[in-house]
Amino acid sequence: MPERARSAAVTAELPERAAPPGTAGRILHAGLELFAEKGFSGTSIRDIGARAGINSATLYSHYRSKEHVLAALVLLGHQELHVRLQRALVRAQGGPGSQLAALVRAHVLAHAEYPLLALVANAEIHALGSDAAAPALALREQSWQLLLVVLDEGIRAGEFTATDPLLAAAAIVGMGRQVAHWYGPRQPYAPEQIADTFSGYALAIAGAAQHDRETT
Repeated sequence: MPERARSAAVTAELPERAAPPGTAGRILHAGLELFAEKGFSGTSIRDIGARAGINSATLYSHYRSKEHVLAALVLLGHQELHVRLQRALVRAQGGPGSQLAALVRAHVLAHAEYPLLALVANAEIHALGSDAAAPALALREQSWQLLLVVLDEGIRAGEFTATDPLLAAAAIVGMGRQVAHWYGPRQPYAPEQIADTFSGYALAIAGAAQHDRETT
């Protein structure tokens, strides 16, 4: 399905615990829909106001510019992912194999449950200035390090046979991010099924022993 047609079929959802209430939240929902449909450059501040059902003056009282709307969405997406990854590691039982599976499940579920937010957070961050993008980029680096530490520990312990943890991490992260590009309500897979399957793929990329992949 073409990206714009798919984005129109997927509900623009934000994490309930993180999205601001009231008008500010409606503005973010409108921005998310439009950035997913038309991209940042193809969306005007007037478009966002019209989609949210407010005038420009009301919008500017919450967000000073279109970039501030995008920056809020990008940060929200990265915060949601990082919180999920941290929680997954804390709850994981066992060694690096179990930790890697837990991280990948959390990563995939975030991209399947909030696909438009993930798309905008990853694809449109380049439209932000360096200062606006910095908080999200810092979270992205922290999330990356969580994965690298697990891969490094698994290699040192002899649980993983991958020879290059950076390339393994890039493959695993890229695989998870792609879920946001194709997952939607018309797919025959439940998010948990995708997360479990991709966890097995990640363990294979890391070079985990077969018995570890079957029991994780």
